[in-house]
Amino acid sequence: MDASLILGIIALAIGLPLRYWINRRKFYRRSPFGSEGFSSYEQSWMTRFVERVGKWLAYALILFGILGVLAHYSLKKKKEKAAQQAATEQHHAAAAITGNSPSRLS
Repeated sequence: MDASLILGIIALAIGLPLRYWINRRKFYRRSPFGSEGFSSYEQSWMTRFVERVGKWLAYALILFGILGVLAHYSLKKKKEKAAQQAATEQHHAAAAITGNSPSRLS
């Protein structure tokens, strides 16, 4: 396996649950009237700040994971295309050596 695929999957495996966990904490902290309950202003400020940073980190991990997986498949596709082109060129070179046309070698 390619490193970009492994890192992409790990980033997604961390980013998605992190985002879910932060949103779940925020949901369960709300009262039936929709207000969030904190014991002090400092706790409110610090909790919101940490959650905001955590959410941005989760979004960055998700984006990095998606880009890593896409990069893996893009490189895989390019390698397959290059191998196919090399095989075609080799086929044509063999035909030129023997003096046969490529259509008769197939």
